Amino acid sequence: MSIWLSMNNFFKYVFLFSFVFQGIAQELKPAKNVLFIMVDDLRPELKSYGHDYIKSPNIDALAAAGTTFKRAYCNIPVCGASRASLLSGVRPTENRFLRYYSSINEAGPNTQHIVDYFNDRGYTTISNNKITHLKNDIKTWDQEWHPKDISWRNYQDPKNRDLVVNKQPGPAFERLAVEDSVYFDAQTAYKSIEDLKKLKANGQPFFLAVGFVKPHLPFTAPKKYWDLYNESEIRLPKQSTFPETAPKIANHKWGELRAYKDIPKEGPIPEDLAKTLIHAYYASVSFVDAQIGKLINALDALELRESTIIVLLGDHGWSLSDHGLWAKHSNFEVALQVPLIIIAPGLSENKTSNSVAELVDLYPTLCDLTSGKKPQHLQGNSLVLSLKNPEKIYKTTALARWQKGETLIENNYFYTEWTLKSNRIHRMLYDHSIDPNETVNLATLNRYNKTVEILSQQLKLFKKSFN
Repeated sequence: MSIWLSMNNFFKYVFLFSFVFQGIAQELKPAKNVLFIMVDDLRPELKSYGHDYIKSPNIDALAAAGTTFKRAYCNIPVCGASRASLLSGVRPTENRFLRYYSSINEAGPNTQHIVDYFNDRGYTTISNNKITHLKNDIKTWDQEWHPKDISWRNYQDPKNRDLVVNKQPGPAFERLAVEDSVYFDAQTAYKSIEDLKKLKANGQPFFLAVGFVKPHLPFTAPKKYWDLYNESEIRLPKQSTFPETAPKIANHKWGELRAYKDIPKEGPIPEDLAKTLIHAYYASVSFVDAQIGKLINALDALELRESTIIVLLGDHGWSLSDHGLWAKHSNFEVALQVPLIIIAPGLSENKTSNSVAELVDLYPTLCDLTSGKKPQHLQGNSLVLSLKNPEKIYKTTALARWQKGETLIENNYFYTEWTLKSNRIHRMLYDHSIDPNETVNLATLNRYNKTVEILSQQLKLFKKSFN
């Protein structure tokens, strides 16, 4: 079957990449700097992904200047674990990178994470706001900065701030006619702009990591960004109920959202409230997009663009009533797919790639774009081939996990199996070529038994390749 052939090709690429990149390293002019922009909980609902209802002109402009990876996936849909995995270059396993409070130290004592990699090469390394989930998880940044307030939720309404002080749940969103500067993400942009000015003056190469919090809950964005949208035009997703054929283990109680005071503690969210939440999410995306625009404008004004690699990514997906779920924490595509845009001086502009990309691929990619020398422990594959020839498919396979569920992405197939004490207990299979909204679990149909077994074997082989 073709899926066997694809898997064989994937393993061929694993061995061939090192030889191919020897030639690429000679062709590439290594860029001096890296601007690494991470956006929390950002869905790929952007113009470069074929959607035009979210107002994000600055991210759209970045996409036009580089390569958009249409099929990019996180390796685990939760903040701490996803960030620790991509920054260390190793994958989540049954015993590593599992939860929101995961530490990069779980990668092992001899694993050189990306900060140390750039430190060793004479780069100035700076972390602004949320790059690792745990503060001071990486202790070797030249500088690690976090904005300060009474709470990370950063409410500005006095009533909401009082709730925080009294350790009571606050609302899931806030809509105030205030300046951008009162919220963390605007402060993060300002701090990063000041850093760029100093870095320009110093003349040292830099790895500047900028972590924006929105659109993470609570959805707090100035009213002017809410006003960009007409709530009467907002629609619920096409698949807004849990699929009848999906196993119950694929469901969850979306406790992250239910922790807020205006959200029902059980049962579905009323449609009007659901649309308001989607509206609030869109406003938060537009707000963070404006801050990204300020940062990129400063980069251009300082004439640093031509010597700087820009990476923009989300750390995982997020459900907005998709499959009747909210937040991340699932094995459905909406929780796994992430936006990924890479701008590398001298490489493709305004291109899209349909090669599969994983967040664990970013570390080796930046190695190839800067020095070409990669640490031996890296478990991802460089995306430089896709940056040079975006029209070609170099990789068709990805692996993600959430709790006991492991998802193999192979071409158009999304196959998940859950195990308990080494025994497989549930399976889920969707073919995105015929069912992109994941409505019918093909693993329940006898005619797909052979396909399910092949994918199950491929999953085992893939895991063995990096364990």
